[in-house]
Amino acid sequence: MFDILIVGAGPAGASAALFAAKSGKKVVVVDNDKSMTKRAWVENHYGVMEITGPDLIETGKKQAAKFGAEFEEGTVETIEKTESGFTVTAGEKSFSASHVIIAAGVSLGLAEKAGLKTKAGTEPRIKTVLDVDADGKTNVNGIWAAGTIAGVSVHTIITAGDGAKVAINVISELNGERYVDHDLMK
Repeated sequence: MFDILIVGAGPAGASAALFAAKSGKKVVVVDNDKSMTKRAWVENHYGVMEITGPDLIETGKKQAAKFGAEFEEGTVETIEKTESGFTVTAGEKSFSASHVIIAAGVSLGLAEKAGLKTKAGTEPRIKTVLDVDADGKTNVNGIWAAGTIAGVSVHTIITAGDGAKVAINVISELNGERYVDHDLMK
């Protein structure tokens, strides 16, 4: 049983995984390797002079894995509510988690099958997004959304920040108190 299962390992998903794993939560990320960031050249990401999208994604995944996040390749097909959380299936694989964060970019099929409400998007070429509150909660208790699918700008710096924000909100809910992660120089 995972504390948090994240759908998607782009900037939003990997950033959420980094914060969640670093907080000590048991985290798995299921990714189909189809992130739109895989085609990007990035020169507007704070703290990074320039980087290819694939390199940015790999760096994010390595950061999260350093703290124990697990990564599984696959396309999530279903999210089903259970007594203790959710069962998530991806092909022949099945995972149990108490919370799910959907960070699937522009892919809404899974979310709609899970009964999540949508609304009109505001980004060019992104007509529909998930309807989430300011914390990233969807209409299904325990399912959260981050990044482009949650209606934020497609820019990697913004989706990464949104993934971190949503993860901190999930961690805070799991802990029963506000979670803060500040490291100090050694």
